[in-house]
Amino acid sequence: MSDTTSPGPVTDLVLEGGGVKGVALAGALQPFGDAGYSFARIGGTSAGAIVGAVLAALQQRGEPVSRLEEVARTLDFSKFPDRGLPGRLLGPLGLLGDGLSVLLEDGAYEGDYLRQWLGGVLGDLGVETFGDLRTDDPGDDGSMHARYRLTVTATDLSRRRLVYLPWQYDEYARDPDEQPVVDAVRASASIPYFFEPVTLSGPRGTSTLVDGALVSNYPISMFDRTDGRPARWPTIGIRLSAPSPETGDVHRVRGPVPLGISLVQTAIEACQAEHVLQPCNVARSVAVDTAGVSPIDFDISDAQRAALEQAGETAASKFLATWDYDEWVRRCRPGPPAAR
Repeated sequence: MSDTTSPGPVTDLVLEGGGVKGVALAGALQPFGDAGYSFARIGGTSAGAIVGAVLAALQQRGEPVSRLEEVARTLDFSKFPDRGLPGRLLGPLGLLGDGLSVLLEDGAYEGDYLRQWLGGVLGDLGVETFGDLRTDDPGDDGSMHARYRLTVTATDLSRRRLVYLPWQYDEYARDPDEQPVVDAVRASASIPYFFEPVTLSGPRGTSTLVDGALVSNYPISMFDRTDGRPARWPTIGIRLSAPSPETGDVHRVRGPVPLGISLVQTAIEACQAEHVLQPCNVARSVAVDTAGVSPIDFDISDAQRAALEQAGETAASKFLATWDYDEWVRRCRPGPPAAR
């Protein structure tokens, strides 16, 4: 496992969700690669899950972080809104079918393009199931949390809880090693009302899974130890910051899909604000300025993509210039969820 033998710094990594703003994550990771960082475990939500899956596959294969931006640029956001049958039948009037798709299929869009694109990228890197991302770390504590290079979050609406995949596949009577990575990422990125939810059957019935951001868009403490022992390396997170309503532009929300998404985004911001803004979590977070870009701006221009990449790179470089893990431990001495 490269993370325990790498000559450079090692960290666990958590990536926030943010739709198309996830482009900035690829830019933010370049300075880490340039500084020789390797990532023992990677966690992500929604867009963070997409980027995290590609990064985990690159790490598992021993590929440089610098390849991430190259791969990310092959993602065509304009293909994300892949309408279902009602929208396709209406042709140029497809917008009218979005609301109908929400009523009939619980989401305006299929999400097939994301599945196909990511499946192709991961397949080229030799990754299909979570078993392909198992790690071999003699220094871990033997828990499920330490066995896989990638963990993504999803919200199980049927059970009203956040789930960590592949850690919790056993609760659905499934072998984590055999589960496709693409399926978990597709669930993590299922923006309510926008994409159709993912269903997952288990011994107690069939669960409906949607965007993990609904409960925790930035699960920065997911790899923190709970056994009282000191961590062997830090957890660093990358956030896709947004302006508060008091300082940002105000736009009227109209239509069933934009209204539903705005409801979800508002709930997300309110739910996680206190946790995210805790001083010790702020201190270990790269905050990227993505103001002016909507998470669902799938018509984003090449110039906007380049600006997001640059914003990520600038924020990460600034963070690394002052980051001192020993000082962070001295001040914070963490002890939240999930042992490494």
